Amino acid sequence: MSRTIRIGTRGSKLALAQTGTVAKALEDAGAEVELVTISTPGDRSSAPITEIGIGVFTSALRDALTAGEIDVAVHSYKDLPTAPAPGLVIAAVPPRADPRDALIARDGLTLGELPPGSTVGTGSPRRTAQLRALGLGLEIVPIRGNIDTRMGKVSGGELDAVVLARAGLARVGRLAEITETLDPIQLLPAPAQGALAVECRADDADVARLLQSTLDDEATRVAVTAERAMLAALEAGCSAPVGALAEVVEDLDENGSVVERVSLRGTAAVAGDGEAVEMLRASAVAGKAEADKLGRELAAELLDLGAGALTAN
Repeated sequence: MSRTIRIGTRGSKLALAQTGTVAKALEDAGAEVELVTISTPGDRSSAPITEIGIGVFTSALRDALTAGEIDVAVHSYKDLPTAPAPGLVIAAVPPRADPRDALIARDGLTLGELPPGSTVGTGSPRRTAQLRALGLGLEIVPIRGNIDTRMGKVSGGELDAVVLARAGLARVGRLAEITETLDPIQLLPAPAQGALAVECRADDADVARLLQSTLDDEATRVAVTAERAMLAALEAGCSAPVGALAEVVEDLDENGSVVERVSLRGTAAVAGDGEAVEMLRASAVAGKAEADKLGRELAAELLDLGAGALTAN
């Protein structure tokens, strides 16, 4: 391709690291690329995400893409609204990083070692709900800011611990500071956590083909399709207390032949008495081609269990 591909990114250290992996892959494939930093309302505000609105980190990138100011946008997939953007297409979903959550705690402590009353920071209603449901007596404190800011609240003694996405810590080279990588049985990740979405204009066939052939990973795309279909069917939005994790697994068909299927686990929080939280859980398996249907069916099961309470507020 003779033209230079302009890749839009937020200016945070994490966003630049994520976009850098995409840019390098395209350069290795022989493309000329240019990074274009876009400021978003989420970068300019310290208000909670629930107040600023879903898509706050992605709308400015999508606007620039639609306007032709950039050719490609790189998003943290979990930040994207579930509704598709008119005129745009997610041309590639690169191989996913570890989707689990991670604890960074004082004195190298694990979650189970934190004494009751310990302060744990997170800006995520999903993490807040699941942490409360564990019944460990922790005080969950809302926080905003980049990775350095959040981790600084622990090293500076303001909080006993914070919970962050392991993938983000990996991308900025801070894995060594994790005191515990949390098992999904304890904290099920956000839908599409650890995955990137590489978006371009739907009518830009050359760029779409290049992105798909260079970056797309089928197993990751199948997994996040199931997770986000569940989220969309719950009508919950990206900041709702919903967790999901899908994996492509090997199974045997009726003839004893090895086939690949997608396995999906989902959870949704409903309020109990006071600050008590109940986590509703469901899981199912389906063929890879049925990932979207699997997500919608698991959402229906969670709604039957009572997850409708989380959308009624």
